[in-house]
Amino acid sequence: MLSGSGLATAINLAYNMAVARFLGAEGFGHATAVYTLLTITSAVTLSFQITSAKVVAQQNSAEGRDAVYRDLQRAAWGCGLLVGLLLILFRQDITDYLNLPSTMLVVFLGIGAAFYVPLGSRRGYIQGVYGFRKLAKNLVLEGAVRLGGSLLMILLGFGVIGVIAANAGAMAAAYFAIAPKLAVRIPNPLRFRHGFREITQALVFFSGQVLINNCDIVLVKHFFAAEQAGLYAAVALVGRVTFSFSSAVVNSMFPVVAGTGAEERKSLSLIAISLLLVLTVGSVFALALRFTPAWIWTKVFGASFEIAGPHGFPYLLALYAITTVIYSLSVVIITYEMAYKIANTSWFQLVFSGVLIASICRFHDSLLQVIMVQLVLMTVMLCVVGIQFLMGALRNATMLINVGSRAIHLTRRISEDVVIAEFIKSDFENIAYQRYHDALRTMVFAPDLEDHSESAKRRALLFLRHRSLWKELPLDTEWYEAEVSAEDLHQIRVFPRAHWRKLARGNFEITTVVERLRSQQRDREDPFVEKISDIRTGLSQNESTMGSIVLIGLNESEPMTILDGNHRFVAAVLEGRVDRLRFVCGLSPRMNRCCWYRTNLRNLIHYGNNLIRQHLVFRREDELERLCNASNGSWTEVVPRNSL
Repeated sequence: MLSGSGLATAINLAYNMAVARFLGAEGFGHATAVYTLLTITSAVTLSFQITSAKVVAQQNSAEGRDAVYRDLQRAAWGCGLLVGLLLILFRQDITDYLNLPSTMLVVFLGIGAAFYVPLGSRRGYIQGVYGFRKLAKNLVLEGAVRLGGSLLMILLGFGVIGVIAANAGAMAAAYFAIAPKLAVRIPNPLRFRHGFREITQALVFFSGQVLINNCDIVLVKHFFAAEQAGLYAAVALVGRVTFSFSSAVVNSMFPVVAGTGAEERKSLSLIAISLLLVLTVGSVFALALRFTPAWIWTKVFGASFEIAGPHGFPYLLALYAITTVIYSLSVVIITYEMAYKIANTSWFQLVFSGVLIASICRFHDSLLQVIMVQLVLMTVMLCVVGIQFLMGALRNATMLINVGSRAIHLTRRISEDVVIAEFIKSDFENIAYQRYHDALRTMVFAPDLEDHSESAKRRALLFLRHRSLWKELPLDTEWYEAEVSAEDLHQIRVFPRAHWRKLARGNFEITTVVERLRSQQRDREDPFVEKISDIRTGLSQNESTMGSIVLIGLNESEPMTILDGNHRFVAAVLEGRVDRLRFVCGLSPRMNRCCWYRTNLRNLIHYGNNLIRQHLVFRREDELERLCNASNGSWTEVVPRNSL
């Protein structure tokens, strides 16, 4: 990925040099300003790319990956057409603000943007399936079409308008060249709310990123003369080259982090390698720029790009490159967190981009001053983002110390469909499911986890009783199989509801609950005690239908709450047979906002609002009936409607 991005960057550098030499500083300034607008619209493009990469990498099957991609691609086309239409509608205002020679420049920009946004979704799919070679080839193809098309248009006499038309053509060519081969269509396993939050996070992040990377070029084009703006565009070009190397690192790191679990992320080796790569490559590049003789740049770009004085072209180039390296380090940290959770630092970056715009508007006496403003603010941003990340890592290390350096062992990552199958299996004998026992027993006790229509039915079946429970879990919950031994019992808490609250008396740790339950074992007429005794009998007789215990928590090192299987777990502890149970656990850094994990007024109010809304909006049986009708033809022949 790094080598492919390097080749694409070299082609883009050649494109900029050729355009600068053929069009001069003024024409190059016009072309760069318009291309910068396209880069600003890439906030939407890259939002779809990073969201596609993340959710595709998190799917466990080819069908699931293709299903989430199809919906994201449709949304990307809608956004692309909207962005293109807005650019064309406001072409005159944009032309006047940037002092452009023709509104046709903005028209071609709008056409290119229409393809550019869905191109991001396609690249995200390839990135999510780790197709880095194919992604790198597509980047090279885009650069080659841009370079060849621009040179052809210039030679044909179309000038700046021809260059922008070639850029639009490059977007279209790259889009059609990377069409993925999709599997058979199935329902999208991604919940709408989760997908919306992911796209919102990405849009906030990339809005801040493109503003930080490009607002200076637009503002310099507005505040300075055309020739000065062209000089600055050439300087900023080097910053884009530097940033492209960090983007290659991020593009490789992001899907890998998204596809790993908390256990693998604890070492921080991946982010350390990424930061080291960006710092090393960027620093070497900045030093090379500083000591490159000024006459070389004059030969490359043309005589109009010469800057007299001690702060000449090499000085400005090196200073801008250092600024970009510092910002790139912040980007690595932010995207690392975004790969596995909803990161608040993306909002901080967006706010910081606003501060940067205001600062350049206030301080722009010279090109050097514009760069110095960015250098100072990017350094401050890196300090804030880095300190916040280090504090989070320190908190995680402290958690490990607080639990005696022991954490529950996570054996492997599993899908939410697997957890739901285990949950409904242990709950299916409840009287609430009696009407479905004959029709759905096989699907429940012999689940085909590769059949997505079956998984959808089991989810709808679970929601008949437990929709309000399940919907309280954070959207970024990751599920794992786990091994729990007797030494881990201090870390497990029973579900803080119903009879368990009375028994726990405020201390829900399972060892405490078990000790209190021992004193009640003689009361065999208590239905609660009788149920525990029956389960103990089954454990002693080695029955194999105990089902999985479902745990939830912040991470594997902090206390976990039993979401399903309180009776079975307590019976196993009493019998000394914890090893007979299978455990699955859901982990999320936002789990403390779930009332099942942490009971407080805020969480209970949230649960109450959701409970009322779900009962008013949803009829519990409708989704199950719809799914079964779709696959069985006539579901009401299996389960009569009057029983629904």
